[in-house]
Amino acid sequence: MTVVIALIARDVRRAWASGGATLVVAFFLLVAILFPFAIGPDARLLARVGGGVIWAAALLAALLPVERLVAPDGDAGVLDQLAVRGLSMTTVAAAKIVAHWLSFGPPVMLAAVAAAGLLDLSGRTLLAIELGLLIGTPGLAALAVTTAALVMGLRGAGAVAGLVMLPLAVPLLIFGAGSIEGGAGAFKLLGAIVLLLLAGAPFVAGAAMRAALD
Repeated sequence: MTVVIALIARDVRRAWASGGATLVVAFFLLVAILFPFAIGPDARLLARVGGGVIWAAALLAALLPVERLVAPDGDAGVLDQLAVRGLSMTTVAAAKIVAHWLSFGPPVMLAAVAAAGLLDLSGRTLLAIELGLLIGTPGLAALAVTTAALVMGLRGAGAVAGLVMLPLAVPLLIFGAGSIEGGAGAFKLLGAIVLLLLAGAPFVAGAAMRAALD
């Protein structure tokens, strides 16, 4: 357990020290700033589509650091050392999911407050968005780490990661954006998808990391 906590803490520190977490927030806010310029100043239209914009920005923000989630540890031999110490790759993948969520989830939820102001969203809509992000961002973190493990060692991993992760994230995006107006039922569906992802992602990512080490 101590090794797992140390691994989580190290990955979170690395995300902040390298500027990755700051870049994620900056990218998220940049999308929110640019979107009104693209769609125009219609406040009613912005309010209607703003929740979906925030969810799409959160998805892209989760994908942004995907090349740095697993590959550096594989290249540096850290995964080999963890395997030698008897730590399963499934456990390592679970720790990386937790660390990735801590690095981007809470900052994105804070940045969503500023984004809601830019998109002229009501307080009720913002509350629904924040609750949806609280439920949904762990699923985005699970998808990002799994994708990072699957593309580890590939040339052009960033582009391939987008092709792998974005189709898989469509259900999260649909139910996340739908939860803004869909009420408790939509939140339950979103939570069910996230639980499914969190249950399966460590095993898929762990298997991918084991295959890369062999």
